[in-house]
Amino acid sequence: MIESTLLPELITVTARRTPQALALTCGAFSLSYSELQSQVSRFASGLMRLDLRRSERVGIYLDKRFETVIASFGAPAAGGVFVPINPLLKPEQVAFILRDCNVRVLVTSPERLTLLQASLATCPDLQHVVLTSNTATEGSRPASAAWRVTPWAELLQGPVLAGHRVIDTDMAAILYTSGSTGKPKGVVLSHRNMVAGAKSVASYLENVAQDTLLAALPLSFDAGFSQLTTAFHVGARVVLLNYLLPRDVIKTMAREGVTGLTAVPPLYIQLAQLDWPDAINETLRYFANTGGRMPRETLNQLRQRVPQAKPFLMYGLTEAFRSTYLPPEEVDRRPDSIGKAIPNAEILVLREDGSPCDANEPGELVHRGALVGMGYWNDVEKTAERYKLLPPDAPGRQPGLPLPEYAVFSGDTVRQDAQGYLYFIGRRDEMMKTSGYRVSPTEVEEILYATQLVGECVAFGVAHPVLGSAIQIIATNIDSKRSRAQFDINLLLNECRLRMPTYMVPAGIELVTGPLPRNPNGKIDRKLLASEWLARQQESPVVTGADHVAR
Repeated sequence: MIESTLLPELITVTARRTPQALALTCGAFSLSYSELQSQVSRFASGLMRLDLRRSERVGIYLDKRFETVIASFGAPAAGGVFVPINPLLKPEQVAFILRDCNVRVLVTSPERLTLLQASLATCPDLQHVVLTSNTATEGSRPASAAWRVTPWAELLQGPVLAGHRVIDTDMAAILYTSGSTGKPKGVVLSHRNMVAGAKSVASYLENVAQDTLLAALPLSFDAGFSQLTTAFHVGARVVLLNYLLPRDVIKTMAREGVTGLTAVPPLYIQLAQLDWPDAINETLRYFANTGGRMPRETLNQLRQRVPQAKPFLMYGLTEAFRSTYLPPEEVDRRPDSIGKAIPNAEILVLREDGSPCDANEPGELVHRGALVGMGYWNDVEKTAERYKLLPPDAPGRQPGLPLPEYAVFSGDTVRQDAQGYLYFIGRRDEMMKTSGYRVSPTEVEEILYATQLVGECVAFGVAHPVLGSAIQIIATNIDSKRSRAQFDINLLLNECRLRMPTYMVPAGIELVTGPLPRNPNGKIDRKLLASEWLARQQESPVVTGADHVAR
């Protein structure tokens, strides 16, 4: 049996095996594996005619559509590197990414190009813009622009050309982290990283050719793109969805017979509050969580909605794609655990000196193996902070090995129990120290969700002269139809006092109209909410530590 070693081969191998099987669905249209493979090959040939050199970057600024997938696999098929850009980003943010990794070819739509034109003047490396329109739009290129426009249909015409020769340790993609503060970082992933990740995830999710996976997350997000790679590895179908409302996700799952759903906690919180048609429970085989801790109350609600579906609780980081998962049979025994290492990865819990932690001792989660990325593009300093050499005596290392090994030091604090199951404590840069105690914001949020009195919530620390940090909460109503006056803040505080140690009880609670803002990857933007809250306090101070307010 032929195995995939390069990213585009995930499609090629399946196209040879089952050419007529459906690979992609977008709206009312579908592409078979043979059709998808043909268009990927033609796109790669088009890039070669544009003189794309080996490892040059191809930016993709589109919503989820056939062209997005074709370009994402066609660029590495030509020997280039694809750079998926979140369609929610603004022109200035897009231009930063194009400059940062020296994008030479940009694939976008005429509408998006109109918005980008002024910003593209700051991107000197850009030479070609490929428009999804089949004809070049009049006026789509300013006379002074150094780049030229090529319509999609024109790019795909002409003879099929071989791409540059690459191997599995070469770059395949650069995924930019969302970064709510500061500039985003470009995580460089190799063909080996992405193919090994696809095989690993597909193995424990038990994906098969009969699966239909829903791509609800952005394809610029590693977990979102994973829906494509895991599906293509086994010959399954992916449904591309650009949704406006959570109800759109429910409708699509029922209509398309989705068997696998992967999403982030904020989306699951919204989905859990909706009614699910019985048809979903008849087809959904699993739902998987990534991008943060799933509130236990939300997990319970989802399991009631689809009792036949298996829950997979996962933990990952873009720098190493995916790290751990909790098998469904362990969810009832260990609902707070992020599980154990995924296949073909090893997870260590290390002290600051690099020595292994004892059972239940907090330490830093460190990921080693084939999924460890290639660092941050053009950023030596940040790469050195996250990608570090393993200690010579680390598990799996032997004194006789002369070459060092790099691993990803996540910056996340976890503990590992005696049975080897891992538990997330918090990110080092988000931990709150109050009254001498270190408190994870996710731990506070978990308890708030368990009260069933809030719809969404976020916790963060604010400076306090006595406590060090006081815990501030921003929350939405459990029922969007209820007014702020109907929100019983005292009831919520009483529940907190019953469920939390004294030092963990919030010093301030602010009620806002939901939903809470997300970053481009769909996660609740804690840093943005905290900075906005601080700005409001400077304008109209509220005493923190004694008064609890609902605004």
